[in-house]
Amino acid sequence: MEDEKRISLRLPTELHARLVDEARADRRSLNSEIVHLLEVALGLVDGDDPSP
Repeated sequence: MEDEKRISLRLPTELHARLVDEARADRRSLNSEIVHLLEVALGLVDGDDPSP
């Protein structure tokens, strides 16, 4: 199992709703969607990578 860190994150309501919509559209959990978007932003994966 990978090492993972838990964080508490406060998001503006509108941003949270948008992330939930994107996660649903991509068939990911909210957590997986946020991780995927951060990986793309940091150049760790291609934007088209079907991450979980």
